[in-house]
Amino acid sequence: MERAEERTGKFITFEGCDGCGKSTQLRLFSEYLEKTGTPYIFTREPGGGKISEAIREILLSGKNTEMTDECEALLYAAARAQHLRDRVQPALASGKLVVCDRYVDSSLAYQAYARGLGEDFVRKINAYALEKYRPDVTVFIDLTPEEAFLRKHGADENDRLEQAGMQFHKRVYEGYKKIAEQEPDRVVCVDGRQSVEEVFAAVLAELRARNILQ
Repeated sequence: MERAEERTGKFITFEGCDGCGKSTQLRLFSEYLEKTGTPYIFTREPGGGKISEAIREILLSGKNTEMTDECEALLYAAARAQHLRDRVQPALASGKLVVCDRYVDSSLAYQAYARGLGEDFVRKINAYALEKYRPDVTVFIDLTPEEAFLRKHGADENDRLEQAGMQFHKRVYEGYKKIAEQEPDRVVCVDGRQSVEEVFAAVLAELRARNILQ
């Protein structure tokens, strides 16, 4: 179990609807951290380790269309618990900046809101992550699914979640907006309609304002 004194690093997560430009911003941020010599690790969810990556393959495979919503949510939570132990906790304990592509907010947006499983269920199965590893800052790239899928020319036919339909992704977006309203101290909303350069500049400005970056 994590003790408070063990966490000397900072934990940043990036969130957004599929196709919002999150991956591009994460790449730019990784390059920035390399140039500035900031000790960090980059990781992702689901994934980040051997077991978690294996669960990722099951979750995202377009072949697993019969998966129940409850099974999906539990698999995400299981991958997360393993990921925290394998990657996140050691990096935070060593004082590194942890940058994670998606985290518990994705489970809340996709499973609690879009799948309709409810916040209570999703929060309960993710209690370990929520209690022990709350992000210092979450960057939400705010772009509607209509705009996001237009940018990426439609959904990926090999990605089970992207194939869930526009109404599903609209509920995902609404879920993210609710989370941002509920936790303004943690969630930073960045307008994803701006140019790549403008979005990145806004991300850096917000992280500096919150003393994550110098």
